[in-house]
Amino acid sequence: MLRRGGVVAYATDTLYGLAVDPRSDEAVARLFAVKGRQTGHAVPLIAADLEQVAAAAQCDACARQLAEAFWPGPVSLILDAKPGLCRDLLAADGSVAVRVPAHHAARELAAAFGFCITSTSANPSGAPPTASPDEVAASLGERVDLLLDSGPAPGGAPSTIVDARGSTPRLVRAGAVAWERVLRSLQ
Repeated sequence: MLRRGGVVAYATDTLYGLAVDPRSDEAVARLFAVKGRQTGHAVPLIAADLEQVAAAAQCDACARQLAEAFWPGPVSLILDAKPGLCRDLLAADGSVAVRVPAHHAARELAAAFGFCITSTSANPSGAPPTASPDEVAASLGERVDLLLDSGPAPGGAPSTIVDARGSTPRLVRAGAVAWERVLRSLQ
């Protein structure tokens, strides 16, 4: 489905997300249409492993150290995107947030696809995100090509977002992993 430009709803270790091929302008445009969201908002990625992350973004020593400490898990790293990703899903500075989640379905979907997948919340823009596959089906219905029902997602705090470009990381959003723990992992 992803290889054909489809939109897939799937569970992560926090909520349900929407996956498309992040290299396809058409698929990314469709993702924004499904959510009813304007372009210009960065879309995070999920990867099966560090190898997939390195195929999509620049991973220096700091990023690799954080990845080894917290993946799979709820830490997203902001990295400089490599060429080939759709411009519309990147931040204005050409960066992308990416993580390897602690949910088997999300990792397996990315692994089967063979590249990172998008991971914006599976809800219409402005509506609250959900951990329920039934709520995804009710709110997005036939706009989604496939719903991988893994039961309710665990929910909880969102991922901690760390700008990992360069040698000194910067907290962008507090989340499931305490900032002090992130800093200790680099010592």
